[in-house]
Amino acid sequence: MKRLLYEFTESFRIAWAQIRANKMRSVLTALGVIIGIVAVTLMGTAIRGIDTGFQNSLAMLGDDVLYVQKWPWGPVEDWWNYANRPNIKPQDAAPLNRIIQSTPNSQLELAVPVVGRSSPVKYGDVKVNGVFTIGTEAEYARISGAEYHEGRLFNETEAGSGREVCVLGFTVAEALFPNRSPIDETVIIGGHPFQVVGVFAKQGEFLGLFSFDNQVVIPLTAFQKYFSIRRGAELRVKVKDKNQLGAAKDELVGAMRRVRSQLPGERNNFDINEQQAFKAQLDPVKQGIAMAGLFITGLSLFVGAIGIMNITFVSVKERTKEIGTRKALGARRRSILMQFLIEAVSICLIGGGVGMAVSFILFIGIRSWAPGFPVEFSPDLVLVSMLVSVVTGVVSGFAPAYGASRLDPVVALRYE
Repeated sequence: MKRLLYEFTESFRIAWAQIRANKMRSVLTALGVIIGIVAVTLMGTAIRGIDTGFQNSLAMLGDDVLYVQKWPWGPVEDWWNYANRPNIKPQDAAPLNRIIQSTPNSQLELAVPVVGRSSPVKYGDVKVNGVFTIGTEAEYARISGAEYHEGRLFNETEAGSGREVCVLGFTVAEALFPNRSPIDETVIIGGHPFQVVGVFAKQGEFLGLFSFDNQVVIPLTAFQKYFSIRRGAELRVKVKDKNQLGAAKDELVGAMRRVRSQLPGERNNFDINEQQAFKAQLDPVKQGIAMAGLFITGLSLFVGAIGIMNITFVSVKERTKEIGTRKALGARRRSILMQFLIEAVSICLIGGGVGMAVSFILFIGIRSWAPGFPVEFSPDLVLVSMLVSVVTGVVSGFAPAYGASRLDPVVALRYE
């Protein structure tokens, strides 16, 4: 054991001396590994960030909420069948809630109607276009996971009487009331005045397609008074136990068929959507990105490994006489093998360290330039990158190192 430790220390010293003696060659050799590690790290960062952003976006939908809608979340084949379905009506929520309450051991808790449209929101001379305006009931607070930056949601009295009150999304509030509170101020939504009673906390975007902060919520009765609901509504149904989502979904299908008076054998004229529908559609996309990333990073590392193997072969040729001298003086094959392996691995580790530093700088730059882009730098990536560097060094350096250890000392000493 003591001898092995001595051989390792001596091999490391010789390898390090060779790297310092050939600085430019070592840097150029490590360049391939640097590019490979940057590719590995950035791809891992992007994939991890996309996955985190995807999960956060799904969490905004609520993993304990089912959506009763006219259309499914996904591709449809018989388009006309869905187009001819009757719209979901806000008043469908009342009989659905009665069925839920009368069902023993129901997996469902509450159904809340939601209608929506795009409207301009104005305060003074400042106007925000394309704000998603939601009309709903006071129970919306029970199914929405949104928190409040300030204020509150309208109560049952305000909702039942159709009072013109509203809750602003974070982005809308910032645009209309920079550096001050909008509570109790009056904004114009679609040409009608509404008093602000609350502001949602910042929530972010859903898959980069829709911003939860660019919305305003008003009572359903007020919405029906001023705006059309020709496109119908949706019912958001809270589930008691998210681990029993399948059973809850089956129960909801039966309850909705009763609400819509559908006969046995008739096709459902509604759809029950959940966040898993998005997950099923986006998982193949994520896998495709991951496979493309692995191919690119694997190709980069392969090119780097070929460069290291080539330079190690050159180094063996240049030091053939030195190898012969060492073997003539009693150096073992494993000592020679260890020397060149350590040299190859050291170059890879240097390249890996530089690659990690470059990746971190690029990561900081991306976060500063595009704060909304989903990237996440994890300590796990550092460990993986260093491990990849070591494996690359061992794989690329083994063949020339093994060849050096098998040299005949007599032939090596006569080499010119």
